[in-house]
Amino acid sequence: MKYSIIIPTLNEEKLLPKLLNQLTPPLLKKQYDYEIIVSDGGSSDSTTTIALENSDKLVVHEKPEKQNISMGRNAGAKHAEGEWLIFLNGDVLISDVEHFFKMITDISSSGVYKGITFSVMIEPENEKLKDILFLNFYNYYFHFLNIIGVGMGRGECLILPRDLFWRLNGFNEELAAGEDFDLFKRVRRHGKIYFSHKVCLYESPRRYRKYGHFHIFFKWLLNSIFVLIAKKSLSKEWEEVR
Repeated sequence: MKYSIIIPTLNEEKLLPKLLNQLTPPLLKKQYDYEIIVSDGGSSDSTTTIALENSDKLVVHEKPEKQNISMGRNAGAKHAEGEWLIFLNGDVLISDVEHFFKMITDISSSGVYKGITFSVMIEPENEKLKDILFLNFYNYYFHFLNIIGVGMGRGECLILPRDLFWRLNGFNEELAAGEDFDLFKRVRRHGKIYFSHKVCLYESPRRYRKYGHFHIFFKWLLNSIFVLIAKKSLSKEWEEVR
């Protein structure tokens, strides 16, 4: 199998079906040879029912302690059979699914890159001017960091070879935030990361609407600094917003 798509979830009954509808067409799956793995952190809504009906594998966290997103991604990756792992968040949509897979296929087969990531925006019908300004700044900033060799990707979409993922021991489960930056920082030591603006991931605006862009900016910034310097996140928990 070429690809394993791993989607960590927690109470995503509203948005997960939209992503799965993009990924489940049989001809698309056959053409690009991928499996869909949903790794659920203990949802209390109908997320797991939706996942059972629309994914190839469902991994459910049943331990009493709360699972963070790093743990969820790693748990899903343990069941992956694909040569490359595609981590997607449960609240995203892909702007052009065919182009998305074609680009991943071309880039992964080139032998040049050890990581792939895409720009992240808000769906046009839901975006505001401040979303456009904020996310465009971050997309080009993250692209620049990859060019100069720092290594950066957002958890909405992280793609890398399965063997490299496990050589790096996967996501750092001690990090409640900044785990995406931490992983791609380590990936960059092994090779280049391809950052594309040709296809984008549309994320839910729910966190921006609840907390505001500046609050999120400073939270991201502080967590990144802590991960870079202290190798731990400032946030003890990344709050669920639904």
